Amino acid sequence: MIGKKALENEPIPAAKVKEILEEFQEKYELSYEQNLTLDHVTKFNKLSLEDTEELIGKLEEIVKKKHAVRIADLMPKDLSDLRLLFAKERLPISKEELEKILSIVDEYRDDE
Repeated sequence: MIGKKALENEPIPAAKVKEILEEFQEKYELSYEQNLTLDHVTKFNKLSLEDTEELIGKLEEIVKKKHAVRIADLMPKDLSDLRLLFAKERLPISKEELEKILSIVDEYRDDE
């Protein structure tokens, strides 16, 4: 794309994406891709923006922000799901840390 350049690159949770697209939709018509994205985050978003940001804040004490956002979006249910998120990363993360992450996530989980 000519003249377009990313000014910053920061991971944001799906709840924030949903809020941004809904605000944008009030003023402008969404493109096909934006509509697909809004539909996806509406269907699969599990927490409110406030709860998501609070969860990310707690998780950032243990892992980096990009991992905290991914965990908050996916809300893994057990150690095997959580390990999949770190499968390609070269992070030295212990089983105790993984269990602590799961206990934090469980605090925010609605009984699905």
